[in-house]
Amino acid sequence: MSVIIILMVMSILVAATFLGAYLWSAKTGQFEDPDANAYRILHDDKTTIKVKPQTSIKNAN
Repeated sequence: MSVIIILMVMSILVAATFLGAYLWSAKTGQFEDPDANAYRILHDDKTTIKVKPQTSIKNAN
């Protein structure tokens, strides 16, 4: 029975740690980047796709 209490206390401490980390990151502006979405569409992708030309198939008739 004491193992369950220890596990519950440990899980509450872990949850409180993650909540504290989230609140800290939200308070310091880690999730705010209002300009990124506006400028992302303006940048070209550097990847190019090379397509092989199709050869024509002649009728067997």
